[in-house]
Amino acid sequence: MGLDVNTLAALWGAVILSGIYHGVNPGMGWPLAVSAGLMEGRHLALVKAIAALALGHLLAMLAILLPFSMMTTLIRWETELRIGAGAVVIAAGVYLLINRRHPRFLARVSPSRLALWSFLAAMAHGAGLMLVPIYLGICEADLTDAGHDAARDLMGQNITSAFLVALAHTLAMTVAGGAIAAAIYFYFGLKFLSRTWFNLDIVWAFSLIIVGAFGIYFVFHAH
Repeated sequence: MGLDVNTLAALWGAVILSGIYHGVNPGMGWPLAVSAGLMEGRHLALVKAIAALALGHLLAMLAILLPFSMMTTLIRWETELRIGAGAVVIAAGVYLLINRRHPRFLARVSPSRLALWSFLAAMAHGAGLMLVPIYLGICEADLTDAGHDAARDLMGQNITSAFLVALAHTLAMTVAGGAIAAAIYFYFGLKFLSRTWFNLDIVWAFSLIIVGAFGIYFVFHAH
């Protein structure tokens, strides 16, 4: 069983689009980058803040994806794992719809520790979970040899895929969020931000549900 080119392209497209979506969402931190640049009055502060946010987000994506990449020795339960992952993502979306409050612990993280804040924010909002069904679709494989060598090779391939997915997603997030932060910092200013503030919490929760449902649908559609 393998993925056709169109399906694989669609999955990688979803990785990029989800990264852009995360970057646009203020909850992933681009307002903090604007704040850092304005408070220090230096362009470099803005760039450093965006880089720190990107690092934290990348680590959060890897913290979620790498454990799944190591489950390839359980390839006999591939379908169950993918259905379970989709169900977890759906559950996270439902939870965020019910509990609309932002995690209080994020407010206790010092503004100077943006990488840590970004990591915790991504974990708290389920940003990494959104990638799991997409990632498992990319890693779909037909393991005809269930021996240890074959399992080890597949695990190595999937660990590499986890890094590639996390990097591609984070790059898209950084470009999208960085573009918004730079536009507000250099051109529009804080008044524009206060007038046009947007909250994507509900959209975020529904998107988790949709991605989880898509992951489960894709399991049965592919088979």
